[in-house]
Amino acid sequence: MSAAHDIRKERLAAVGPRLRDLRLRHGLTLAGLAEQTGINESTLSRLEGGIRKPTLEMLLPLAEVYAVPLDELVGAPRTGDPRIHLKPVTRNGMTFVPLSRPGGVQAHKLLIPPRPDAEPRLNTHEGFEWVYVLAGRLRLLLGDQTVILKPGEAAEFDTHVPHWLGPDDDRTVQLLILFGAQGERTHLRARTT
Repeated sequence: MSAAHDIRKERLAAVGPRLRDLRLRHGLTLAGLAEQTGINESTLSRLEGGIRKPTLEMLLPLAEVYAVPLDELVGAPRTGDPRIHLKPVTRNGMTFVPLSRPGGVQAHKLLIPPRPDAEPRLNTHEGFEWVYVLAGRLRLLLGDQTVILKPGEAAEFDTHVPHWLGPDDDRTVQLLILFGAQGERTHLRARTT
């Protein structure tokens, strides 16, 4: 037999004791657990004793009662590091922190520091944007209107409309921004001279 087969066999053998431990930690009797899951007491007892192999139909209601992921019931191996490794990009004085993988709608955290001597320059490009203010006050110039957004406020707009984003005061504004591939290319393209 292969080492992988032996590992799977050990994991399956550990399910019963894990189920018993969870039941006892939750202060449940077999009868109480049977009532909550719809699985009869005899089957639950055989599962905990390792006599009966668990099926998905049995494990799903047990995971629900114990409020644990299914992986925890069966001792599934970890699937790797779940963290996203962020690589900020700075363009035109603004810092874009990617929060999603490339493709489709992109999510970024955007930090825009105050630029007291810079005049707002409205731009247009393909796409549609959605912005949500995390911190600071955002000044959004959209066509001929000016909108001020505070933390917790959001705006969405067609990027064919001339627009500009920046702080409304002398503090950096932090945004969550969503845009499609066309918008992303415009915001993050390398500057040509």
